Amino acid sequence: MEGDEFRRAAGEVANFIVDYLKDVKDRPVLPSVEPGYLHKLLPANAPQQPEAWQDIMTDVQDKILPGMTHWQHPHFHAYFPGGNSYPSMLGEFLAAGLGAISFTWIACPVMTELETVMVDWVGRMMGLPKELLPYTEGGKGGGVIQASSSECTLVCMFAARTKTITALKETHPGEDDCILLSKLVAYFSEEAHSSVEKAANIAFVKRRILPTDDKFSLRGKTLREAVEKDIASGMVPFFVCTTIGTTGSAAVDNIEEIGQVCAEKDLWLHVDGAYGGNALICPEYRYLLKGFQYVTSFNYNPIKWMHVGMDCSVMWVRNKYLLVEALSINRIYYMEDEHEKHLLDYRNWTIPLSRRFRSLKLWFVIRTYGVEGLQEYIRSHVALAKMFESWVRADDRFEVVGTVEFGLVCFRLKGENNLTEFLLQRINQSGKAHMVPTSLKGKYVIRFTPSNWHYSEEITKKTWDIVTGFAEVVLRKHQEAVQRFKWLLTKYKDYARARRESLGAEEVFGKEEDQSWTGVLRKIGYRTSSSEEPEEPEEIETPPRCRFSLGDVPEDSPLDEVVAENLPVFSDDRPAVVRRNSSFQSLSLQYDEPTTLPKQPSETLFS
Repeated sequence: MEGDEFRRAAGEVANFIVDYLKDVKDRPVLPSVEPGYLHKLLPANAPQQPEAWQDIMTDVQDKILPGMTHWQHPHFHAYFPGGNSYPSMLGEFLAAGLGAISFTWIACPVMTELETVMVDWVGRMMGLPKELLPYTEGGKGGGVIQASSSECTLVCMFAARTKTITALKETHPGEDDCILLSKLVAYFSEEAHSSVEKAANIAFVKRRILPTDDKFSLRGKTLREAVEKDIASGMVPFFVCTTIGTTGSAAVDNIEEIGQVCAEKDLWLHVDGAYGGNALICPEYRYLLKGFQYVTSFNYNPIKWMHVGMDCSVMWVRNKYLLVEALSINRIYYMEDEHEKHLLDYRNWTIPLSRRFRSLKLWFVIRTYGVEGLQEYIRSHVALAKMFESWVRADDRFEVVGTVEFGLVCFRLKGENNLTEFLLQRINQSGKAHMVPTSLKGKYVIRFTPSNWHYSEEITKKTWDIVTGFAEVVLRKHQEAVQRFKWLLTKYKDYARARRESLGAEEVFGKEEDQSWTGVLRKIGYRTSSSEEPEEPEEIETPPRCRFSLGDVPEDSPLDEVVAENLPVFSDDRPAVVRRNSSFQSLSLQYDEPTTLPKQPSETLFS
């Protein structure tokens, strides 16, 4: 492809992007493809000869888009916002066109220079402590743009690990590093992102996953008890990760309480603000900085809430030299001239050596929207989330779980967890909207968040209408299922009584309460884990198994119309089963082994 052809193709791709974003609302949010679909559509081998650009774009339409989950769809409400904007796209485009790679300062000075300026800009926008900012006179702080929050947590854990082992070797000079490593313990809450646990696995350190309070927040007292218990058992606490805006419910850990413990015990305190940290650019959220005087490192993701596309995660550290010590590897081909050795080399701040020009798109976005424009974007999402929350609270069929502090609402249908699970399944299978669940203190909840840059009150209301429409279906079917279950169970009890009496057995129904599920099972001859072995009369020979169950009867057949040939047959010969997948198969009458309790009615009958 030459320059003129590239110019035409670039214009075509730009038109394609604009049209796609304009029309994406008309597509199902989730694709209907099966795993491996693309392998069947593409050739087995790469083409030997060049192909026309138009043919490639045709394949994008016909083969790529059908497999897309449309993150920029108005009714994509899963996870957290997937940041995007035209300025961010242009920044990526220009970075790709410039084609530079950075590892040392001299490899591409402007990439290092702009990145440092952007880290400083954003830190000032958030009001971060000056000790974390790169240009503070006499300070050791600084920042870097990583690919993801996962990398931020990992490199900070590495730095904390190196710092702790170095200190331990001073008091235990003859001890092997592996022995010292086996003593290290990292702490984080049960609501922390999965990447924190993965970082502990990669760093090969022990971890303590701590419980949260009723607001899903980690508290200082919980941390202190865990740390002191580990110290007493000979372990070495070294790292704590807290969160501003947890993945499950956007909860905020009590950083001030935790920070006091970390300062007292000399622990590295990292704050993961991947989502909630974006809100710090709004002055009304600066209360979240309470306790930041104790923070050792902090990161946030502008890709979640600041119009910046993947990948871009900004991180600050109080002492950059600890990070460099943990990650620095020097080779002769990286060495600079003597006067350049004091310059900033971001290769020593990250896991990858080669680095992309990520700061360019961040620069484009901040300049195009301005601080006030970005603040308005965040506030609009919070306002829409609050609006959605008010509708949930006004509907007595639903409940809100947790606090709506940012742009995330966790809600559920009141009652059994499976009702909310069925609701979410129907929403997602419809293709009209897409949300994901989480579990909070044993409650299955649905997460709703405005997830793109063209969100509105109208879209929020339509989403609520989708939710309530399917909720009506779920609740109606649930009630139908319960009624049908009760009717069938009554029929089955009568049938079981008649059959047992016809066999000469003793009275099936004793003094058990009719409304007890466990009692009902015992009444019709089942053993349960909580019941004792039934005493069989000596003169009656109990057959090994009854080979008849409601699985053998069509679901819509009244049990009082079962004909003689369908009556239960007690023998060792297994008859053919009409409906092996029947919801009632667990109710097969069995005498020689215990059975588990059936699920609740809506779990066994609902479809």
